[in-house]
Amino acid sequence: MKGTAVYRVEHGDGRPVLVLHGAGVDHREAEACFEPALGAREGYRRIYPDLPGTGRTPAPESVRSADDVLSVLLDLAAEVAPTERLLVVGHSAGAYYAQGMAARRPDRVAGLALVCPLLAGVRDVPGHHPVVAAEDLGDQEFRDYFVVQTPAMLERYERFVAPGAALADQAAMARIGERWELAPAEGPPYEGPTLVVAGRLDSVVGHAAAEDLLDHYPRCTLAVLDGAGHALPHEQPQLLAALLDDWMRRSETPAGQTGVLVTRSTRSEDPGGTANGHARGPS
Repeated sequence: MKGTAVYRVEHGDGRPVLVLHGAGVDHREAEACFEPALGAREGYRRIYPDLPGTGRTPAPESVRSADDVLSVLLDLAAEVAPTERLLVVGHSAGAYYAQGMAARRPDRVAGLALVCPLLAGVRDVPGHHPVVAAEDLGDQEFRDYFVVQTPAMLERYERFVAPGAALADQAAMARIGERWELAPAEGPPYEGPTLVVAGRLDSVVGHAAAEDLLDHYPRCTLAVLDGAGHALPHEQPQLLAALLDDWMRRSETPAGQTGVLVTRSTRSEDPGGTANGHARGPS
């Protein structure tokens, strides 16, 4: 949608990677969660925008639906990478918009990474069950978001989540939320390298609907991580970094030379660290 000035932070040079944060926060959460992994691989330009109505990006009255937000993001993609295809990463609602970008303009998307994706077909969402909890640690928003409730996670929440939440345009969020489902896209499924990562303990979007995406994307790696909820990028950074590194490697590999990998991890003794896992299918 022309005319919406999108604030963004950029790091590095090379292939463009557009990283989309979730609802009600701003680019600082996505930057804190994804930059350590994405920045570890040379040759990539990482772009972290504030979505309309969050951070420093306004949401004028003309932005009234998810489709309008998607139009803003497609215009942003054309602005930051007019001649190149982008890798697109999204967390939560950001993953929903990332899917929309790949569906509407697959010719512009070189790879798709979806973390705890919001989906229209969300189902079988579990209750909120923290694996590490302290009754008086943090506010209710923190305790509802994180299943790993430690002082270290509270520090991340206070540094990277709460400040963006305080800036969110609640009227715009409500306006867009009334029409949050994207119009169905026509055409075949996106065929580029895809990564889907879900938290087994995600009480916001669950993991069942994310698993359904395995059959939708022909070059999909799916990982369901135990010991992680909707705040998975904070709670399991090392596992997420390994999965993102593999996805970026696959984005550099011609189609047909990689297969489908399905991974479900077992819980680590150290939440936020690595975990053991098993996989099936070719890698």
